[in-house]
Amino acid sequence: MKLITEHTNEIEYLSEGKGKEQYIKGIFMQSDIKNQNGRVYPHAVLQKEVKNFNAKYVNEGRALGELGHPMGPVINLDRVSHVIKELKEDGKNFVGKAKVMDTPNGKIVKNFISEGVKLGVSSRGMGSLKANKKTGVNEVQKDFVLSTVDIVADPSAPDAFVNGIMEGKEWVWENGVIKEQDIDAMKKTIMNAKMKELEQKKLEVFQKFLQNL
Repeated sequence: MKLITEHTNEIEYLSEGKGKEQYIKGIFMQSDIKNQNGRVYPHAVLQKEVKNFNAKYVNEGRALGELGHPMGPVINLDRVSHVIKELKEDGKNFVGKAKVMDTPNGKIVKNFISEGVKLGVSSRGMGSLKANKKTGVNEVQKDFVLSTVDIVADPSAPDAFVNGIMEGKEWVWENGVIKEQDIDAMKKTIMNAKMKELEQKKLEVFQKFLQNL
């Protein structure tokens, strides 16, 4: 079995309740279609595992997800950003709804949304792959186990984060995740970068930030 992740950008943002709680909603997983990673999830495989995931996690209020791309199937509680409230079958799609939490990473997600960063979701699970004899496409097998669905950012996220650093916006440091000297070092990295290196340096600074969360 290996770690399998799949990314989709088909989500929307919702605000609900008196406190304007924030949610993301959209297609979390898709079956019977070749995805951008060249894999296919048979409908029966996802149907069975989503049913298990709902029973064990969603219905128990403990379907937690993270911000970013963790390297293993285990949920890191210090990196949690949201809790999945719904995961339902809709034809070949599995549509989910997740509440963005007031954790350090959850607050970063909320601020990304307010800064106009387009977010996506990425399913994370363990399973084996086998090439279909007719099509040659890798199919996810019946042993697939869904760990969670994480929130991931598109390429605009590093720009939004770097702008937050350079403009001294509170959301970058208000949770105590990074120290003042770290922010100063990040500023120097950006300011000293040559034009052709700038985008790469922005990405490096953002990735370092995520690693420190």
